[in-house]
Amino acid sequence: MSYCIVIPTYNNSRTVADIVRRSLAVCPDVVVVNDGSTDDTLRQLESFKETIHLITYGRNRGKGHALKRGLSAARRAGYDFAVTLDSDGQHRPEEVPSLVAAALAAGTDKVLVVGNRFSAQSEPVQGMPSGNTFANRFSNFWFRLQTGVRLTDTQSGYRLYPLHHLPCLGLLTARYESELELLVFSAWRGVRLLSVPVSVIYPDDRVSHFRPFGDFFRISVLNTLLCLGALFYGYPRMLLSKH
Repeated sequence: MSYCIVIPTYNNSRTVADIVRRSLAVCPDVVVVNDGSTDDTLRQLESFKETIHLITYGRNRGKGHALKRGLSAARRAGYDFAVTLDSDGQHRPEEVPSLVAAALAAGTDKVLVVGNRFSAQSEPVQGMPSGNTFANRFSNFWFRLQTGVRLTDTQSGYRLYPLHHLPCLGLLTARYESELELLVFSAWRGVRLLSVPVSVIYPDDRVSHFRPFGDFFRISVLNTLLCLGALFYGYPRMLLSKH
């Protein structure tokens, strides 16, 4: 299998260089999408211009848009899979091989691997903002209702995507909730969803652009649309694919 690493970033100048450097140590093929950063992020990334594929644009468009650009570039380049991770320091690039190994063990290229920050623990991850924890549990419930699939961490951005089996990347949303959308549409298309334990770090000085109230509201609206979609498209398609 061939794979690359896709890193969306927005105003993460304090951490992005370290994440890119560590990602290159794991995989020589790295795509970084600078989502209209206004701090020193672009200058940091330009020091890697000989070793990464850099996509940059002037206006912030949201994480979903950045993911779309990165995944589309990876697919055009001919990779089978793309591992996505965040540039704010919460994800360890050294764990990319765990996601790749899970995909290889599945014996199919029609598999999407999600990095599970909770593993078998029922308590919140230490340092995770309470708003993020609630949003994840809320999302998990609706995801199971929409797909019949149980996942512990539907909000994790640490994932391995099957580029040849992704749904159309014309996403309904361009923000954080786009990752939920990709999961739901993948499940409806018969992509096997796997969960792999990963560690996560929430340092005190971590820069996060997740807005608990605004993003939670958009997730709620998206879940309403996806529930309707599940009734008239998702479940019928999954049932037909089994026959």
